[in-house]
Amino acid sequence: MKTTKKKVPTWSGEKHAKSVVREHARHAYGSKSTALLSPKAKSFAPADVIQRVAKGLPFSELEMLRSEIDEPLDSLARRLSISRSTLQRRRTEHRLSPQESDRVVRFWRLLQHATKVFGDVARARQWLKFPQRGLGAAVPLDYASTEVGAREVENLLGRIDYGVYS
Repeated sequence: MKTTKKKVPTWSGEKHAKSVVREHARHAYGSKSTALLSPKAKSFAPADVIQRVAKGLPFSELEMLRSEIDEPLDSLARRLSISRSTLQRRRTEHRLSPQESDRVVRFWRLLQHATKVFGDVARARQWLKFPQRGLGAAVPLDYASTEVGAREVENLLGRIDYGVYS
């Protein structure tokens, strides 16, 4: 007796939902094919991210972040505390230091969180680049130059997401 596989009907948004999940996974710590959390990556485990950061991310991760945030590389590097000469050296070495990689991951994390809160990358990008009253009129990307500052930006995003007045 031959068994046939029964086709299960799917709701129309299922394919879209899967692509949204993949998109959010890409933006958690990187994007596209060379990123930490690309759909082609074998594992999304934090241990793998930690290992890649400790080894130093490829310079392309910084370029992808620059593209997503839509800011000149020099300006983004300054916000990441990377000098112009170090930036040029990293470009020729094709690899960031572990400390620089950690800061890139921090910015990716903020971009992902803001995208989730505001619904799209363009609105998240705009919010991250302009002074916010909840941060004492500081620009979130500038405020996030330290991990403590990044946590405050994440806290503000959480309050916005839950509708808590700041």
